Amino acid sequence: MAIVLYHHPFSRAANTVWMLEEVGVEYELKFVDIMAGDQKKEDVTKLNPMGKLPLLVDGGTVVTESAAIGLYLADRYAPGRLAPKLDDAARGTYFRWSLFAPSVIEPGSMAKASNWEFRAGSAGWGNYDDMIATMESAISGRDFVLGKEFSMADVIFGGTIAYMLDFKMLEPRPSFTGYAERVKARPAYAKSEARNKAVMDERGIKMPGA
Repeated sequence: MAIVLYHHPFSRAANTVWMLEEVGVEYELKFVDIMAGDQKKEDVTKLNPMGKLPLLVDGGTVVTESAAIGLYLADRYAPGRLAPKLDDAARGTYFRWSLFAPSVIEPGSMAKASNWEFRAGSAGWGNYDDMIATMESAISGRDFVLGKEFSMADVIFGGTIAYMLDFKMLEPRPSFTGYAERVKARPAYAKSEARNKAVMDERGIKMPGA
């Protein structure tokens, strides 16, 4: 049975397509019209009570949250290729940056953009400038977060950086732009972009402002 990804090209499921293409397994896209609020319908909420995408079903296993899906796919279908093996100490670095993206970069960037007020030290993402410096430290002097070897951490961490650069949510420092160019040069990235565009064309979906 093929993996099923509940999908809309304007959701985080778009990046999950890249994960699936990197892993190289068969998968099916199940379109969910988030513009019409269909992610809140029972066929989605019975699997993910949050009523949001991405949502991946692999046989009897349901996985939500983009980073969790990436880590699951790499461990199950590409161990040693997209994920360090269980006895490899590099898993520490791999998990560190995979989880830094959703737990620090995303809320930290939202806080800055929305001018949230909070006491120093009370937010898990810490200081914004420290966050940026820490992001740079992950890729400074190396091609990918694990050095020369590309991993699922680069889809998660690198995909976040690339997205933020594309939408001008992140200062285009050379370390960030160079890293984004490297991860977007992956053949699987190009395949995912084509797959997402095909869905847009099929459904008549246009980019805002297009």
